[in-house]
Amino acid sequence: METSSAVPAVRIRDLEKIFPVPLRRRQVVALRGLSLDIPAGTVYGLLGPNGSGKSTTLKILLGLVNATSGTSEIFGVPSSQVASRTDVGFLPENPYFYKFLTGAETISFYGKLCGLGGKALRSRVKELLELVGLTEAGDRRISGYSKGMLQRIGLAQAMVHDPRLLILDEPTAGVDPAGSRQIRDLILQLKARGKTILLTSHLLEQVQEVCDRVGILAKGHLVREGELDILTGVTGQTEFIIENAGPELQEEIARLAASRGARLVTARQPQLDLETVFLQATEAAKPPGV
Repeated sequence: METSSAVPAVRIRDLEKIFPVPLRRRQVVALRGLSLDIPAGTVYGLLGPNGSGKSTTLKILLGLVNATSGTSEIFGVPSSQVASRTDVGFLPENPYFYKFLTGAETISFYGKLCGLGGKALRSRVKELLELVGLTEAGDRRISGYSKGMLQRIGLAQAMVHDPRLLILDEPTAGVDPAGSRQIRDLILQLKARGKTILLTSHLLEQVQEVCDRVGILAKGHLVREGELDILTGVTGQTEFIIENAGPELQEEIARLAASRGARLVTARQPQLDLETVFLQATEAAKPPGV
């Protein structure tokens, strides 16, 4: 039996989801045999083009949709059980908040829904407003918030009950570069606090900045999955980074570096950007002629 420290935050095995289309007498297969683990304390990016199965996967994990077959667990608890959601915070792609409430009132409202109250809730509201950088805007109505501020208040409400797993669906959608940077920094802060974060995003450069592992879906299949450094590595090539090396050492680096007083700092695989890996994986998954 696995110890609690060895249990992954998310475990999915052979997950399949088929949506019937009664009027057309056909079926749409959204997921086909999806299996993956998300280790606790990591940031995991679930990527794929529109219609690849990302949203279906999130909905199954959140208990909003039942899988046709297969299993999914959150910290060892089947996601079909209500108990699994006590450890989950969720930020949808287009969250809706009551615009007549202030930021502080919004967090407080969701805190009460989670069973918090009194001094503990007031302290939690203050803490979260500070964490997401909205202390000065806490008494302003939500109707006056920018898109970036709304996403940050959305992160605050997702964290109000201090969950171990955060599921973020396109957390920077429609946010300007400065706002995106703030949300990226927040994600890294949460990771430093030991939180596990599962996110979807079309901003691959940002995914590359924050994620430890990624999975790429295409047509309901998991076509690539693994640690980011390994996925983006170029097979069969090595980069040498040499400190204090003059131009004369470039011709015979391996033999001359030590004798000329240069220091080999690191040797590693050249890296592809994540966008290239994504396009290669999804193009390879397309049927011929498409």
